[in-house]
Amino acid sequence: MVYISSWQEYQEAAEALYEKSPNTTRYCVKWRQSANGAGELVLKITDNTTCLKFKTFSSVFLNRFDALNLALMQKM
Repeated sequence: MVYISSWQEYQEAAEALYEKSPNTTRYCVKWRQSANGAGELVLKITDNTTCLKFKTFSSVFLNRFDALNLALMQKM
């Protein structure tokens, strides 16, 4: 598993992975709420060979997350 720190790199790699093998690619979203009120968003996309992950504590990425979901849904 590879955590990608740059959103742009993650988005490009996730879309390329889906285009490469759309029938076997899975996309998982996890939200973890901590006791102090901060949340952690973890995105994971895999095709059983390559696994890409992105983790953030910033709410700035929520709009970008929606845009990635829309882009992946349009490719389905």
